[in-house]
Amino acid sequence: MMANNGIVIGGSIAGVAIIIAVFISLNSITENSESSFTITNGDHIEKFGDVTSERQMSLIQLFQKAEPAVIQVNTKKIPNENLEGETPGSVGSGFVYDEDGHIITNHHVIDDAIKITVTFLDGESYAAEIVGSDADLDLAVLKVNTRNSYLHNLELGSSSELKVGQQVVAIGNPFGLSGSMTSGIVSQIGRLLPQESGYSIPNVIQTDAAINPGNSGGPLLNMNGDVVGINTAIQSETGEFTGVGFAIPSDTVRKVAPILIEEGGIRHPWIGISGIDIDYELAEIRGLDSTKGFLVVSVLENSPANKAGLLGVEIRKEIDGREVPMDGDIIIKIDGKVVRKIADILVHLQMEKIVGDEMILTILRDGEIMDKTIFLGERPSN
Repeated sequence: MMANNGIVIGGSIAGVAIIIAVFISLNSITENSESSFTITNGDHIEKFGDVTSERQMSLIQLFQKAEPAVIQVNTKKIPNENLEGETPGSVGSGFVYDEDGHIITNHHVIDDAIKITVTFLDGESYAAEIVGSDADLDLAVLKVNTRNSYLHNLELGSSSELKVGQQVVAIGNPFGLSGSMTSGIVSQIGRLLPQESGYSIPNVIQTDAAINPGNSGGPLLNMNGDVVGINTAIQSETGEFTGVGFAIPSDTVRKVAPILIEEGGIRHPWIGISGIDIDYELAEIRGLDSTKGFLVVSVLENSPANKAGLLGVEIRKEIDGREVPMDGDIIIKIDGKVVRKIADILVHLQMEKIVGDEMILTILRDGEIMDKTIFLGERPSN
């Protein structure tokens, strides 16, 4: 199905599930092309403002550096009992994370897989096993034992240093066409990417670099050849690329991948609230001084928020055909940081907190500002 916002999430082309975003993996397999591995010095780039990179690669140099580390992920998946025929499968992308043979890809690429095969630049294929996976962040780590004495891995860059307008490159296997590269720019940062579970991936990178089915799990690279994102989804009304692609930020991968390798899964910190961002109309009706903040609409029973004494909405009035919440706590700061929208809360939880941590919420209640101390729980699966 397709969400009203036209974001397509997918899984594999073998049955591309369109939910809230099109996940870009596919069910046809093509041979990998061969190329030599060469690294040369990049051309000198001047420094403009706070965008710093003393040396950047040309597109040719970048591809020669990165291609040996980008792999094709082929899966066989659990057959649908209601469908007859061949065992379903998918094709996605991934990249070598370290010299121990760990590979980063998307969860939706390997979800429900009963067999996983990865193919390297030289055409050699190996069986891979799932080391760890997280559906809510759409990340997975695979492990492969190759006969090669050396694995070429890619370095993680800092997604927090990305600037809108910065050039980026996507490498993967769109439509099974192995080792394909497209280039574009960072269109925006800090997007929220909704998932089938009902949760959202925070701080997602938006790019206009062409991303298509089969690109899922492949790297989004800066011009130094560092991974700044994991290509994940596109926004489209048709399922075809329309210039809006999304990548999970590398800073999230840097935090999550070691945990997936060590523990096999992630325990997400959780508050236990739902709500809406403050907008101009709501701020005007309630006499607020600012349109920043997040209004708590409901608080789940026995959740960390409930135990900390947060209050949801109980009074509503219909004004100009709109049901307006007239009470409920408004979160304006989190650990001293200003909350503009829900995205600020989610990013803080994802990057700064773990289950069991203490967190200070500054709230506005009936015109009075107060602090509430909350001890984060583990997020339920649904």
